[in-house]
Amino acid sequence: MRILIQRVSQARVVVSDSTVGTIRTGLLVFLGVAKSDAAADADYLIDKLLGLRIFPDEAGKMNRNVSQAGGALLIVSQFTLYADCRKGRRPSFDQAAPPEAALSLYNYFVDSAKKGPVPVETGVFQASMEVHLVNDGPVTIQIDSPGGNPR
Repeated sequence: MRILIQRVSQARVVVSDSTVGTIRTGLLVFLGVAKSDAAADADYLIDKLLGLRIFPDEAGKMNRNVSQAGGALLIVSQFTLYADCRKGRRPSFDQAAPPEAALSLYNYFVDSAKKGPVPVETGVFQASMEVHLVNDGPVTIQIDSPGGNPR
């Protein structure tokens, strides 16, 4: 399992001209699921995500997590995080989980996040989405679960 996190001052997801998820301060989380992933991978990433100290304290030092910063999460499924571009010109998505398995782990990840201390918004699984964001910093971080890097 792989997440790409962007610290944002605002973000929203639009599907068919309707906003389906929106946050102010927080983390935009793109979530990719690999064929080999399990619930333990999601648990690992949720723990990392909620504890990651990438928000500034009074001194401007990255020292606060999303909860301490009064932020929220916007979680968006993105199988393209498992694109393999090492050969040829067209990405291969062979390592990405099939939609049914990915949906199950995506829902598990979202449900687990909702049990945490911050509000959670989402995109729509498998929809064509427009993601609007203002990256704060910019801060963008990728995290793989221990079993989530099949390459």
